[in-house]
Amino acid sequence: METLSSYSDFGTPKRRRILYGVIGFISALYVGRLVQLQIIEGEEYRSKSELQAIKQIVKEPVRGGIYDRNGTLIVHNTPSQAITVTPAEFDVRTLPFLATILGIDEDELRTKIDRYRKTSPTIPVKIYRDADARIVAAVEENRNELPGIAVLSESKRVYDFKGNSPHLFGYTKEIAEQQLAQLGDYYRPGDVIGYSGIEAGYENFMRGRKGIEFAAVNVLGQRVSSFNNGKNDVNPEDGFNLKLGIDARLQDFIDSLIDRRGAAVVIEPKTGEILALVSKPDYDLRKFSGRTPKVIYDSIANDPETPMFNRATQTSYPPGSTWKMLMALAGLQEGIVDENTTLQCNGVFTLGNKSFKCHGGVHGAINVRRAIQVSCNSYFYQLGLKLGVKRFEQYGKMFGFGAKTSADVIDEGSGLLPSAQYMNRRYGKNGWTEGVLVNWGIGQGEVGVTPLQMASYAATLANRGLWNQPHIVRSLIDKQQGSEQELAFASNQLPIKPEYFDIIHDGMQAVVGRGGTASGAAVDGVVVCGKTGTAQNSQNKDHAWFICFAPRENPQIAMCVMIENAGATGGTIAAPIAQKIMERYFALQKIDREKTTKPNNTDSTKVTKDIAQAK
Repeated sequence: METLSSYSDFGTPKRRRILYGVIGFISALYVGRLVQLQIIEGEEYRSKSELQAIKQIVKEPVRGGIYDRNGTLIVHNTPSQAITVTPAEFDVRTLPFLATILGIDEDELRTKIDRYRKTSPTIPVKIYRDADARIVAAVEENRNELPGIAVLSESKRVYDFKGNSPHLFGYTKEIAEQQLAQLGDYYRPGDVIGYSGIEAGYENFMRGRKGIEFAAVNVLGQRVSSFNNGKNDVNPEDGFNLKLGIDARLQDFIDSLIDRRGAAVVIEPKTGEILALVSKPDYDLRKFSGRTPKVIYDSIANDPETPMFNRATQTSYPPGSTWKMLMALAGLQEGIVDENTTLQCNGVFTLGNKSFKCHGGVHGAINVRRAIQVSCNSYFYQLGLKLGVKRFEQYGKMFGFGAKTSADVIDEGSGLLPSAQYMNRRYGKNGWTEGVLVNWGIGQGEVGVTPLQMASYAATLANRGLWNQPHIVRSLIDKQQGSEQELAFASNQLPIKPEYFDIIHDGMQAVVGRGGTASGAAVDGVVVCGKTGTAQNSQNKDHAWFICFAPRENPQIAMCVMIENAGATGGTIAAPIAQKIMERYFALQKIDREKTTKPNNTDSTKVTKDIAQAK
């Protein structure tokens, strides 16, 4: 009876009210939470749910192409396929199978995917570029067994010219891991980026803008259909095309002409446009198009001949006697000498207890024109001393030495223009005297220049002191807008009297004439002004230099040819190369004029003959 009584007490109205209250409170909590999830925060959770079902597929833009000055397309693209992985969706148990399909080391693939799993777990990243038809077919056929693996359409570079010219154009390559942290949000692992030359210098213009396609996917991450009928998609924007000042025909000719370590840079004086830039030895750019196996890259990068080193823009060698026109102009402008002033050459110049030889024997009393023609060292030993260190630096800077000259050659060195400050740092204030000007006066000693700087110097001499900044690219072509934008570059008139350049031109014309040091550079029917140089090299054979411009009146071409360790004078090695380049250039100019003036009556036999003669 007591037990029944206790059960009866539990069911009292008071206890029932408490029980109902607890049940009502718990029910209110559940209802409130449902309201919060379904109504208040429902949109947010629906979006998150959609993100799990909607996949962002990157649409690659087409990298901009490259045209030469004549409108010839010389670098463009061809379709290519890449294999991508979305690390969060990838089943690591399928890794051996994937490695077999791709034909790459399993550990290497595992390391790459694990790295991407940390940095880009939900974003498709490229793990294999330029996949052939066999690999693409195998991936597509085994889609269900390879979750997170997909095929992505992209493109790779095509080079439509005969030579290599890697130092001019540069190459593209998969972005390095350390670059990803430095270059913002645009790049993802596996993306391609310009690594050198024009490809790197104009990367931001050429790369374009990526697009995004939103697609509904199944549980395996595979595309089922488009999302919202593609209304949310972002179309890719192709990169800008580049139009160069380069003449591809001349570039190819020089590329085939120089077969030893050295460089040649050709500039159009009136614009500063680089017509050709060649460095040797080089390598085949085509090996860097698409996927480049590490063994191939390493074989080029570690080649003892250093084919990746740009001798046209990165060397720093003494210019030798090609420096003498700068010294002559400084002496004339400063009033140290005039066109009739003579300095004595006895075959040897003595300063203190040191003697400095003058090649070519004894020249006697010699003026500036004759000193340039016969390259009299004694004249310029004395002129260098009279000029002094401060004015030496002043005029060297005026012509762009000791600094990078180009606006768009990214692999450019500054060379070395010595100054009092430099000498004090290197040798101490009491460790040198102004006697160094004896060597500096003939472009030796601490003076270091690049072929690009020397070509710019030759163009400035041709322009009678008007310096135009050297550059490779003429304009940007916007494919979306169908517009072309000319690029602007610096220009500066040097504070040197124009009449002094006439004196220099007289001497340089005589250099190429009978009795000059570069008679081998003469071109029939064209007045050429030039200067040879032989740069002494204590560790190896001497370097051969030649700079020139032509014609003397209304110059169309200026250039520098440098042959490394030639072991001979600039007149015997570099000048004949320049002569062939000039002949080829003027033959091409003639052909172009005939095509323009007589488009329907061109004598094909005559054109063929002109090209043959230029070779």
